[in-house]
Amino acid sequence: MDWASLIEFDKQLLLMLNGSDSLFLDGLVKTLTTAATWIPLYLALFYVVLKNNDTVQKILLIVVCAAFCVLLAGSVDDLLVKPLVARWRPTHDPEIGVLVDVVNGYRGGNFGFFSAHASNTFSIAVFFSLLIRNRIFSLFLIGWSLINCWTRLYLGVHYPGDILIGLLWGGTVGTFVWYVHQKIRKRWAFPRHYVSEQYTSTGYMVSDIDVVICVLVFTLFYAILRACYFLYV
Repeated sequence: MDWASLIEFDKQLLLMLNGSDSLFLDGLVKTLTTAATWIPLYLALFYVVLKNNDTVQKILLIVVCAAFCVLLAGSVDDLLVKPLVARWRPTHDPEIGVLVDVVNGYRGGNFGFFSAHASNTFSIAVFFSLLIRNRIFSLFLIGWSLINCWTRLYLGVHYPGDILIGLLWGGTVGTFVWYVHQKIRKRWAFPRHYVSEQYTSTGYMVSDIDVVICVLVFTLFYAILRACYFLYV
């Protein structure tokens, strides 16, 4: 398959995944793709960090690393890659723009390669998964990132290729930042390995991790209820 065929396949796949005739799904996606919807999740992650680290130094290191994930994953994309590559978003693409199902007039900026939603959320998911080391927690965080990716395809503001590259870049950034965190942390103290059902191997209480999972689930319920509400107003 040559490059032109790959680009064409990317466009056709997007048209298959984009939009629907469901007002409920339209409302659900608009809620899920909004950054403010996930503020409770970020607060829950901060709570876990605060509760399971015994010094301000350790807490600040994790907060700075999380911020660095977003800076590297999203800002590099928005400030450098998108303007340089200048690949049209599907909603602005002269070839297929009229075929894209637009939700409530939302089209996004002109350029969409690659997806900052995918790279940002996946970098955070990978960083905290490596930091905390709990399988269920990791599955929920990765699922959260993939939900954000799906919303961008549904809204027609990114091609699947934009999402794929965003995930690859986000995963690379999250892993790199975690590696830097470990290097710095080892200078302060030797890492301890916990063997207990109440803690992960890196010392995070499972009951605190459950708070993050509950917040994620309740946020999804909120998005569903909000979508139902807009059906009747």
